[in-house]
Amino acid sequence: MMWPADSDGDVLRRMQASGFDFSKTHSIDFNVDFENWPPPQVALDLLRAQYGDIELFDPDERGMGYVLFRVVALATYELVTSVQKDATSGMKPYGGVCESWGVLY
Repeated sequence: MMWPADSDGDVLRRMQASGFDFSKTHSIDFNVDFENWPPPQVALDLLRAQYGDIELFDPDERGMGYVLFRVVALATYELVTSVQKDATSGMKPYGGVCESWGVLY
């Protein structure tokens, strides 16, 4: 498979190299980082309405806090980039950005 030369394409290439099965649906984790912690309740409500269950991870010695949501789908470049774009667009008014994702396999 061919993916663009960017960070999302790099992740997909590493997944392919490790034998990831792109023909099956997977639970894909997306992280939303916020400028200020905790995020505004309205932002959390919007994420729940758009993506269902969310999890909050408070800041700790390893870094800033973030909100995690999951999408169950085929792991494609188009999917991960569109979800990140949509989540960032919705969270921008609240100081949020979605720039990371991953699949546990």
